[in-house]
Amino acid sequence: MELTSKIYIAGHRGMVGSAIMRNLQKKGFSNFLIKTSAELDLRCQQAASDFFAKEKPDYVFLAAAKVGGIQANNIYRADFIYENLMIQNNIIHCSYLNKVKKLMFLGSSCIYPKLAPQPLKEDYLLSGYLEDTNEPYAVAKIAGIKLCESYKRQYGCNFISVMPTNLYGPNDNYNLNNSHVLPALISKFDNAKENNLKEVELWGTGKPLREFLHADDMADACVHLMNTYEGEKHVNIGTGKDLSIKDLALLIKNIVGYKGEIKHDFTKPDGTPRKLLDVTFLHSLGWKHKIELEEGIKMVYEDFKRKEGAVKM
Repeated sequence: MELTSKIYIAGHRGMVGSAIMRNLQKKGFSNFLIKTSAELDLRCQQAASDFFAKEKPDYVFLAAAKVGGIQANNIYRADFIYENLMIQNNIIHCSYLNKVKKLMFLGSSCIYPKLAPQPLKEDYLLSGYLEDTNEPYAVAKIAGIKLCESYKRQYGCNFISVMPTNLYGPNDNYNLNNSHVLPALISKFDNAKENNLKEVELWGTGKPLREFLHADDMADACVHLMNTYEGEKHVNIGTGKDLSIKDLALLIKNIVGYKGEIKHDFTKPDGTPRKLLDVTFLHSLGWKHKIELEEGIKMVYEDFKRKEGAVKM
């Protein structure tokens, strides 16, 4: 990418898209195409078609998506598969029609089978059954990978796919109705500390193992791959390290400074037993994460408190 290249970041206000934009800005890029969902409904084929025909972006980061945690994925199943398919189909096809130089599609580690061997290699895609709670979302993301692969094979499009692990960072979602586990726990422990609550509820057994990557690291990996990688195979982006949900809760509890107890709600689902990405391929492409989990959580908790304080003012 040239510093003057016209870059479209779909989903620039979300945690993923905003991190990519920050990274590009730090590297000297400034020619961005950005539209809010209110300004451009990417689920609408005509709206997407008109936008691409008018603006003709050089590079596209496809970070727009309908996302959520276990509860949201399980309740809004139709919304998750329909909206994500429409967004992806429209952007990828319009990128082909308007001769975009390169496109990056961002998926999720939930694309892998529920009981796949660990750590998860790129080759394990479509080798078994998906986790039921997020199957519609995963199917949409798998379709995105296959769209990029198919447009590359049939038309020679330079479309690549990356699969980040569980992300956290600035602009995360702390709404307990549809947030992911790490921001949900930050919100729960902070609320319990502020209101002197005796206990904090933790869904499930706490035994599932999860990997977490700071959004700024994810963005740096994406920009690195956008500049260097042109292969057909999707690329895992992660740290190659995981911990149990219970240990994550204890780590956040300590960082927040909460002194109460953790109470398990065993009626809630655990989700996939383990979801650790094999990042051997990513490392071979010249990139490795820099922000370790404890440091990263401290950073986002400080950001959470700043924004909470600003709201109260």
